[in-house]
Amino acid sequence: MRRRLVPAALLLPLALLLSACGGNSAADTSTGGGTDGKGSLTLNVGDQKGGSEAVLRAAGELKNLNYKIKWSTFTSGPPLLEAVNAKAVDIGGVGNTPPVFAAGAGSKISVVAAWHGASKGEAILVPKGSSLKKAEELKGKSVAVAQGSSAHYQLVASLKEAGLQLSDVNVKYLQPADALAAFTSGRVDAWAVWDPYTSQVLQAKQGRVLTTGEGVVNGLNFQVAAPNALKDTKKAAAIKDYLERLRRAQNWVYDHQEEWAKVWAKDTGLPYDVALASVKRSNASRIPVAIDKPLIASEQQIADTFTELKLIPNKVDFADYVDDRFNGDLPPSTTAARAPKDS
Repeated sequence: MRRRLVPAALLLPLALLLSACGGNSAADTSTGGGTDGKGSLTLNVGDQKGGSEAVLRAAGELKNLNYKIKWSTFTSGPPLLEAVNAKAVDIGGVGNTPPVFAAGAGSKISVVAAWHGASKGEAILVPKGSSLKKAEELKGKSVAVAQGSSAHYQLVASLKEAGLQLSDVNVKYLQPADALAAFTSGRVDAWAVWDPYTSQVLQAKQGRVLTTGEGVVNGLNFQVAAPNALKDTKKAAAIKDYLERLRRAQNWVYDHQEEWAKVWAKDTGLPYDVALASVKRSNASRIPVAIDKPLIASEQQIADTFTELKLIPNKVDFADYVDDRFNGDLPPSTTAARAPKDS
């Protein structure tokens, strides 16, 4: 078995595809439980391990609800959005790429909220001792990446920045557990991945960063709702309240990074030092931003890129898949992410 090549302590739980923004992992649609609240309305929320429920609970934002929340847990964004399309879930959180692929498949989804964060955790890593020093040297090399993930787009964009195309490298489409095994055993020359995997490799001194997504990818994460839920006046009101709580919870993370890292580590099985490094590098930087024209244009660029690569079968007009009713007075999507903060 290939995984025996990697120390057990280095293998993160499969559920840590929470930031994957893509991939083809199956969903774990088991209900994570409910949140007691007042009233008869139940909001069905799709979540990922160590995701929305964990941060809301840690920040004290699951108190005094006028509705109940029924949580369903998924291993990654694509199956979560399949559940949104099927009306099994009213709303759920994903990265910047699953909505593009869902739109390409004609799914009934609406992006209703966005967060802009730092992209330092989106990285192309090379093993310790690698002779590679810059992205231009990836030509002809093997690179592991999860197909359809945010890292997939970051790889394409970083190669373009270096004057290369995806066809210039030997792409190995691997999900994180297999990619980690291939990376640490030297069977691939590089790995395009996201936090917390980036922090895991760096903390274990198993590799180093060749390049990051800073200035290359948009650093966006989304909450995506089912159009039928948005048409329901009471559910739309609950979604509005839910989004406001998530925004406050993210602000809490920035001011309580060590506390959140402890909660995240316990919830996901991450070592605390990896969780804290990931929080500092990526997780705490996010700020809520408006769904606006620059955001739509940025996502359209991702959609067009994957259409040109023939990984999305149909032309996508991303503007058809957004709903900006919950913007309020949020800052523009181009607002800089929060700077790292020492704790």
